[in-house]
Amino acid sequence: MRKHLVFLAIGLVFALALSSCSRKTEGNSGGASEARAADGFTPLSFNNYGRTLSVSRRPEKVLALGPNCAETLVALGLTDYIAGTSLRNHSRGPLPEYAEDFKKIPELNHSSATREAVISSGADFIYGIDWEFGGDGLDIDELAGYGMTVYMNAAQTLEQTYEEINDIGKIFGVEDRAAAFVADQKARIASIKQKLAGRTPVRVLVYDSGNDGVFTCSGVNFETLLINESGGKNVFDDLKEKAWITVSYEEVLKRSPEVIIIHDYDSPSVEAKIAEIKANDTLSQLDAVKNNRFVIIELESVLPGDRLAYTVEKLAKGLHPGIAF
Repeated sequence: MRKHLVFLAIGLVFALALSSCSRKTEGNSGGASEARAADGFTPLSFNNYGRTLSVSRRPEKVLALGPNCAETLVALGLTDYIAGTSLRNHSRGPLPEYAEDFKKIPELNHSSATREAVISSGADFIYGIDWEFGGDGLDIDELAGYGMTVYMNAAQTLEQTYEEINDIGKIFGVEDRAAAFVADQKARIASIKQKLAGRTPVRVLVYDSGNDGVFTCSGVNFETLLINESGGKNVFDDLKEKAWITVSYEEVLKRSPEVIIIHDYDSPSVEAKIAEIKANDTLSQLDAVKNNRFVIIELESVLPGDRLAYTVEKLAKGLHPGIAF
């Protein structure tokens, strides 16, 4: 009898222990707030270019829509979060230091991201260039309904770009890495500007493509800012109605650029663009063409993102070949 009582007591203790464990497990799986607290994530709120953006948990599966957005995430050590990219047709590939990481990243769409591909991706967070949203692009409100938080890349100043990088650092818990990266960008750009102090800016034409005129960037385009930082002056910086504009060949000749910056992306090639410039009856009269003053820059390098210092350095070398940078 005594043995039976002992076994019964042990059984009751065991049953109570199981019941307690079961209640703890149910509580953890059912409470999102407890899970977030265990993860150490504090909900965040940002002003994302006029939108209030709330992030309640750390993203796990991210779409980087735009080569500049993808490379910024990689630069911050976030490669493993990226589930897909877009707009690689506007890219000449990553900087050498990021090449190995980029091999791990799947391509969602080669050109602009499609609604179907994005919705079926299973992503919970999107960091994407503003080209990809609105109009014929993706609808941010619709994506929210699928559980996707969108942080739009739309910086128009260096400071806004730095703020974006720091925001991404906060969202993914890499604030120190983001701050160090921003500090390095600022120091490198300051070094270039110091070397260019007192020099007259070089008059620049940006040549993206040509057909019935030159497709170029205006004074409100982010690229104009980078040109200014590099010791140049966009000859069309007085036009501010929209970021990308088409100007006549005759107007280009009238403004007499000293250097032509050519965008490098998949098609047409840089060689083809230079050939069409030289074959054009009007553009061929430019001193910049006669003197072969062409500076080549990858298209993704003139977008807001991780390449600010890289681009300023590269453009400065092309615009001011007599200075050692």
